[in-house]
This record gives sequence, structure tokens and C-alpha cells, in this order.
Amino acid sequence: MIPKIILGKGPHATRRTIGYLFGKGRANEHTDPHLVASWNGFAPDPGRSPHRNPKDVADQLATQLDQPIRMLGDKAPKFTMWHCPVRAAPEDPVLTNEQWADVARRIVAAAGIAPDGDAEACRWVAVRHADDHIHIAATLVRQDGRRPRRDYDQRAVQKEARKIEVDYGLRRLKPGDGTAAKRPTSKEHFKAKRQGQDATAREVLRLRVRRAVAAASSEAEFFALLDATGVTVRPKAGPSGDILGYSVALPGDVNKHGEPVWFSGSTLAGDLSLPKIRQRLTDTRPEPNAVRPGDPWHQATAATERIPSHLTFGDNHVAQGQLVALGAALDLLPVTAPSAAGAELQQAAAAFERATRSRITADLDSARVLRRSVQAIWRHPDPAGDGSGPAILLDAALTAVAFAIHWHRKHQHAQQEAAAQQALVHLQAAYEPMAELVLGNLARSAPGQQTKHRYAHHLQQAIPEHAERIVEDRAWDALATVLAEAEARGHNAATVLDQALSQRSLDDARHPARALTWRIQRLGQRHAPGPRAQAAMTRSTALHPTALASTAAALPTSERSPARRR
Repeated sequence: MIPKIILGKGPHATRRTIGYLFGKGRANEHTDPHLVASWNGFAPDPGRSPHRNPKDVADQLATQLDQPIRMLGDKAPKFTMWHCPVRAAPEDPVLTNEQWADVARRIVAAAGIAPDGDAEACRWVAVRHADDHIHIAATLVRQDGRRPRRDYDQRAVQKEARKIEVDYGLRRLKPGDGTAAKRPTSKEHFKAKRQGQDATAREVLRLRVRRAVAAASSEAEFFALLDATGVTVRPKAGPSGDILGYSVALPGDVNKHGEPVWFSGSTLAGDLSLPKIRQRLTDTRPEPNAVRPGDPWHQATAATERIPSHLTFGDNHVAQGQLVALGAALDLLPVTAPSAAGAELQQAAAAFERATRSRITADLDSARVLRRSVQAIWRHPDPAGDGSGPAILLDAALTAVAFAIHWHRKHQHAQQEAAAQQALVHLQAAYEPMAELVLGNLARSAPGQQTKHRYAHHLQQAIPEHAERIVEDRAWDALATVLAEAEARGHNAATVLDQALSQRSLDDARHPARALTWRIQRLGQRHAPGPRAQAAMTRSTALHPTALASTAAALPTSERSPARRR
């Protein structure tokens, strides 16, 4: 159940609200509007007065609601109308008028509008439009002339809504922490529907601004990227001429006067205000020295593989910074990965966006490497063109998102945990066909049986508990291909295999051959070490397994299995 508070001001605020509530709606969506409850139990009902002109009844109702305000004259407050739509979920049972009346009384009591037993409280009415929602309208002057005490009313009504969900067996929403992005209004949803759009202008702009932030390395580049993606930008300058903020609009999105509908960055999301964006660009600015040459997909994968360790063993500020960087990587994946996976990846990014914000201040500088790599990918997407880069990065992202779920659960971030879970579902859906395509292409270049027998012998020596399962896996030919490619570059196949096995345990991997293929492909593309270095690495691998295996062990089995079984 979602309550949302809207304040109205001006001498005609009450009449405008009553007119809207008992009218046809902006898209003729209001069907049979009528009162289900009021402050005194017998307020005039424009929807249930068949022998009177509904407009006259609406005037009478507005006058009665406004009476305490008119008594104050010039001393009336700036905001005089408190409007709170309360909507149930589509799958919820249909509540009766009496049940909605109870909901309304509980909401106005929780908000401080009309506390239980207070005969001098504010005047209010609850209007039902349809099966799934009501609107509560109240005037913000008590009948004794005082102002209502409604400190933190939004938080209070949300808390009461969670109790109502339990009492009426409704869908239980996750409690928030005040860091969620602002939802599109009903007006914006109806407008998008009339125009045949799947998303509102606010949602489209938020996505494009987030992508521009993820790809930009400077403020000038940020604004240039917005312009390149079809976003109209209006900077806000101070008296000194310095840019203090910005607003954005979509071409063609206009109001009834034909003017562009502008959204400031902060109304899209709290972390998209210009000061927040400047902080992010400053804290993660590329270092003066050139980025080490290499495949940016593999560099981004290596950075993403370190996220579980940060979430398990790092401090909370570093962990939050890693989640912000992971969200930026997911924002850009839909436009850099194969187009067939674009829709699922875009839904994953949109869902995970909620998981990137909490009350914990992010150490953005800790994620510098991942951000630089993602920016390099944006500029030079998948030079090999075989799709292996996105598949390998996505494989690492699945594990990172699974750890993000656990981290948010540990910190009681209910909305963020649910968002990460939703993102995980979409990432899995995008990953499977992408991985199958890349592995199939690799398998066509598999070496001969003799070479594969040699590799199978290495596996039997290194991990006898998994060797048979790997050889029988559909990805075995792809694994043999990348081992052969590593040898062609001067690597020792047994050494590379040992290195890959040391990176992370295969105990919970549903597709161990697939997991080894991605690791060895990355290792094999590195510069081949000399004989002495290879011998040293072999000894180090045998004696010092990496910390990531213990990181995985720290995660409950219920968290490991969904994302890491590959």
C-alpha cells in the first residue's frame, strides 16, 4: 500500500482538489467517485446526491472544509491543502468501503491531521475512485484555529501503511530509508500512456543522466553526453555566472502551454544533483598517468571480482562506493553488450539503481579502477567483437550482485535488498543466452582429442573431485579452446589452470567448465611469463590460495547458489 502526500496552496486549493476528486480525471479514469469517510461522518457527498447538482454539493463540501482556514483570514498558512492518495497493489484483495474508511482514519491519525479522539482536529474527507485506491483531502488548520502537528508525516503514514498491510493481508512493501528516487506522478503515468510510451519522461531522463554520469570523466563531457543522447539541458547560473545546477527535458515533452517540461537533477534522484555529480567526477577522476594497456573488459571484470571481498571484509563506506561503481557499470552494459541482451540488461540496471543508494556515505575513490575501465569500454566497446568481454564481465557481476543482496540484508536495507534481487533475475536472463553463444563459438575451434586428453589429465591431477564433471560439461570444448590459445601465447597450460583454480572455489558452481573458461581466457591474454616466473607462480598458487574463496565461504549457501552456480 502506497500513500503519497501532496500539499496545495492558494485560496482555491481546496475547491480545486475537490473538483479533481469528483471529476472525470485527466484520462477519464475516475469511475463512481464517492465519499467513504469524513471528519464528522456526514459531510456532503457530491457523488451520492442524485437530487442535487453535483457542482453545488462540491462547493458546499469545499466551503465546509475551508471554514477553519477562512476564520484565520490573512493569518492562514501558506499551504492549506493536504492531499494523500493511498493505493493498493494490483494483486491485493478488493477492500470494502468500510475497510477503506478504516484505512483513511488510520492514515490521518498517523499523520497528525486527525489524531484519535481529537474533536478539534482538521477537517478531512476520503474519496474512493476505484477498487484499488482512495484520496484523502484535509485542510491544514484545526477547528480550534491551531496548526496540526504533522512532523515527519510522510514517514509516519508509510509506517502506518506497513501495519495496515499486515492487518488486511495486503502485499507487504519494503520499508525505505528516504534515499529512493522520486516516483513518477499519476499525471506523468497517464501522459506516457496517452502517448503510447512504456516509460515516463522522468524515468527516461533519469536513465540517460545516469548513463552520462557513468561515462563522463569531466563536467563538460557529462553535459556533452546528455546533448548527444537527445536530452535538452538548461544550466542554472548564479549571479557570478557560475553554474549552480541544471534541468533537463525531452524534446517534444511539453505542458499544456507548449513549453518544455523541465526536471532538475535532484528531482530525478538525490544523487543526480549537480553538486553530487561534481563530487563523483572529482573523487573518481582518472589518474594523470595513462591507464595500463589491456582489455578494458578484463580490467573491469577483475575490479568487479574484487567487489565481494570489499562487501565482506571492507568498511561500509568502501562497500557503498563499490556498489555505486557497480551500478554505473550496469548502466552502461545495455549500450555496450550485444543488442539481444539489451532489454534484460536495461531492466537489471533500472532495478539495481535503487541498490546503489543508502544512508551510508560512499567512498567513491575506492572504485576508481572499475570506473576507469567502464569508461574505456564506453569509448571502445568489445574490440574483439566476439561478445566474450560482456559475458565475462556479466559473470563477475552476477556474483557481485549476490553479495550486494547479502550486504544490504545485513544492514537492514529492505528496499535495496529487494532491488538487488530483482536485478539478479534480469542479469541471469541476459547472461545465459550470451554465454551460450560465446561458448559455442569457442567450441568450434577446439583442439584435437590428444590435446584434450592432456588437459583432462591436468584437471584430474589438480581437482579430481570436479574433473569428470568438467569434461562432461557442454562447455568442455570451449575450455579446451582457451587452454590451447593460452599455450599458443606462450603460457604453460597446467600453470594457467592452477592459477584459474586458485581464484575461486568451484564447489558451488553449477557449470565449472564455464567458470574456468572465463578465467583462463582472461589469464591467457596476459603477457606470458618466463620459465622461472612460471615456476614461482606455480609454487605460489599451491601455497597461497586467494582470499576470494574465503569470501565465498562467508556468504550463506542461500546467497551463493542463485548467482554463482554457473
